[in-house]
Amino acid sequence: MSNNRGKTVVVTGATKGIGKAIAEKFASEGVNVAFTYNSNEEVANQIATELESKYSIKAKAYPLNILEPDEFKPLFKAIDEDFDRIDFFVSNAMIYGRPVVGGYGKFMRLKPRGLNNIYTATVNAFVVGSQEAAKRMEKVGGGSIVTMSSTGNLIYIDNYAGHGTNKAAVEAMSRYAAVELGEMGIRVNAVSGGPIDTDALKAFTNYEEVKAETVKRSAVNRMGSPEDIAGSVYFLCTDEASWITGQTLVVDGGTTFR
Repeated sequence: MSNNRGKTVVVTGATKGIGKAIAEKFASEGVNVAFTYNSNEEVANQIATELESKYSIKAKAYPLNILEPDEFKPLFKAIDEDFDRIDFFVSNAMIYGRPVVGGYGKFMRLKPRGLNNIYTATVNAFVVGSQEAAKRMEKVGGGSIVTMSSTGNLIYIDNYAGHGTNKAAVEAMSRYAAVELGEMGIRVNAVSGGPIDTDALKAFTNYEEVKAETVKRSAVNRMGSPEDIAGSVYFLCTDEASWITGQTLVVDGGTTFR
């Protein structure tokens, strides 16, 4: 693939699961990595140290609460102090647990607070993060933005209405962004993953059922891994994908057509 060595990616939520795999994939290609964490500073700093040591790139972790959109502006100002450019932005961080109470469940049990939190963490975080990233990308001649989505907006997943509808919303928003940021040399796409074996999925009350059904539906008879998603995200940030924008790349092991 194209040589992105020396460029910089910003990844939200990269201390575990898909985000961590994305950070490592970019680092392995010689890309400097600025990434965020929610609460565990020690783990985040350890990951940054490991990435620097293993791949000889620059990596640094920054705190971010994606339920507070106003934190994005100071986040990017802090990144400006440590990195001389931003070329890629991956909106990955998500919420689960207490913040999604009322947003994770059957339709008749959905509540505005939980739904609003999911929207804030999914759509608002993508919008505000991309706005800040785009200002920096324009200065270096362009870049690439990728938002994470889910096939839960294409097929029915039990208790997933709150997340699924917001993933559909962020995909729509990414298409609008692609049109308007294209003149700045910035491409915007989404990666829609089928069920991926992560801590976030394990937090679902019906995790074992979802896992079994995913393996059954998959054309390749397995669950997806964070690395499966990371490779696709990286591809969309290479020159090989230079004419791909406003699209959603479905990475699901064939689970949505069976």
